[in-house]
This record gives sequence, C-alpha cells and structure tokens, in this order.
Amino acid sequence: MTPQTKSFLNHYLFALNENLRRRYTSFSADYFCSTEKDANTCADLVVKGEKTATCSLKYWYDVANEPVPTVGHLQVVLNWQGEPQCIIETTEVFEIPFNAMTEEFAFQEGEGDKSLDHWKMSHRDFFEKECQQENIEFDDTMMLVCERFKKVYP
Repeated sequence: MTPQTKSFLNHYLFALNENLRRRYTSFSADYFCSTEKDANTCADLVVKGEKTATCSLKYWYDVANEPVPTVGHLQVVLNWQGEPQCIIETTEVFEIPFNAMTEEFAFQEGEGDKSLDHWKMSHRDFFEKECQQENIEFDDTMMLVCERFKKVYP
C-alpha cells in the first residue's frame, strides 16, 4: 500500500473502537477491472452504493496460489490513478460456475443496465480476453469466486 492508501485506511480504523478495530486482520488496496474507464466507473459505483458485489475467475487464484477472499477483509477501493475512493468490507464469498450466475448477483454488481444479459455479455468478453492472454479457452462452466461487500468508509 502507498502511504496515501495506508493513511486512508488508518483514518477509518482509528475512528473505530478498539474491539471493532481488532477484528480486522486482512487488508488490501486495489481497483476493479483492467482499464482506466472501467476502474473509475466501478469505483464511482461503489462510492454511490450501486455496486455491492464483484467476481473473478477462480482459475487466477489457483494458478497464482493465492488465497480466495475472506469475509471481513477490508479493501481500499482505488481509482485508476491509485487514489483511495472508499473502503469496503467483504460480507460473503462463494463460488459458482459462470453459466449459473443469478439475476440478483448481476444486479448487485451494479454495472451497465444491471441485467443478467448485460452481465453475461460484458463478463464473457472480459474473461475471454483474460483467458486469451494465458492461452487458455474460456468456457461457460468455469468457476467464479464471487464476493458481496458493503461500503464502510466514508
């Protein structure tokens, strides 16, 4: 984390009472998506409370030997320029195949017209591009790691 991001996180943490502060042990800072436009749009949607969920291919966690997100994790949401926009707390994590995505979750992702059709189209395009970079083929049965979260600061 940059000094600016650490300061932003600490401002939130030290506004909490000691018992609440102690329950948080997992922290990160990142932006959503892989382009400036999408990262800034998603950060804005989170700040407005319209985006309360996200997902990624489970493949990436497996290949990188990274742990999947956990409930209670705090993330400083950044814009593309790396500036803190808000802090979210993960409230739920689950896995589901791409082809079993629900309308409810698509709506909670908050992007486009919030429909499942839009979600499928935009996420298929995104995941296909990610897979092409790794010389693997995307298919509709690939598992996703899905997260629900709530904005906790500001």
